[in-house]
Amino acid sequence: MSSKFSSTVPVQFILSDIQVMEGELRSILSPRTIDKILKVLPINSRIHLWKKEIYFDIGIRMGSEKAVTSCEAGDIAYWPQGDAVCIFFENMTPAGKVNPLGKITPIDFEEFFTALRSGMPITFRLKST
Repeated sequence: MSSKFSSTVPVQFILSDIQVMEGELRSILSPRTIDKILKVLPINSRIHLWKKEIYFDIGIRMGSEKAVTSCEAGDIAYWPQGDAVCIFFENMTPAGKVNPLGKITPIDFEEFFTALRSGMPITFRLKST
């Protein structure tokens, strides 16, 4: 992890310029992956829905790092097979191993997820202080 970032980094996911999810990346989980992501933020992309998960391309390629095969509601992860960040809205098994990155701030997952549509624009950025 780059020395200019602390062990937790506050981030935001802005969907269609109206819905905001906040969270934090935890460097202990996948330090090389997080460092690479932080160097390219902000990222503008479009979401895809799969089960109770959103994922979106972030334009980097990274291999597996401390990869896991199950995720909990609120987990943020990087999916190496799809070069994408994933956000999970329920406990589930992802389509493939993912590098854990952090957690989103607790929200009403069901209500938030039902408002999402594939193709919605998303901005992934550092949280403004």
